[in-house]
Amino acid sequence: MTRKQRRLTLIGFAGGVLAIALGLVLYAMNDTIVFFNSPADIQAKNVQPGTRLRLGGLVKEGSIQRGDDQQITFEVMDAQSEIRVHYKGLLPDLFREGQGVVAEGVLESATSFRADSVLAKHDENYMPREVADTLKKQGHWQGEADAAPKTQ
Repeated sequence: MTRKQRRLTLIGFAGGVLAIALGLVLYAMNDTIVFFNSPADIQAKNVQPGTRLRLGGLVKEGSIQRGDDQQITFEVMDAQSEIRVHYKGLLPDLFREGQGVVAEGVLESATSFRADSVLAKHDENYMPREVADTLKKQGHWQGEADAAPKTQ
């Protein structure tokens, strides 16, 4: 075997090992590579309590309750179900009822979620594309009929 053949064999072997490793990593993360889960997704997948994830949907009208020491409770809903979210901290300025939201945290039970952070849309034309697409599929979209959500 010449020097050039050994080098090409080594490069090919290393590339093959790298491809297999990447494939295994992607296969293992298949269910967790998601920008958010809607309340219906969480109940359909029977997600176990204690699982860390992102919850996305609309803030239910009349569900925001403010408590002492920056404790806030609200419900995130989609067309099929809703989940109560508990959050301690300051909410984004544009957070309000009837608007899109993505909360990151831990599922406490099938109907309760403890959020570490809450993301809200940044102007009247923006909603994360995944949230908008899910709401459109469920027939719960509140935006203009022809307008596509903007991303930045």
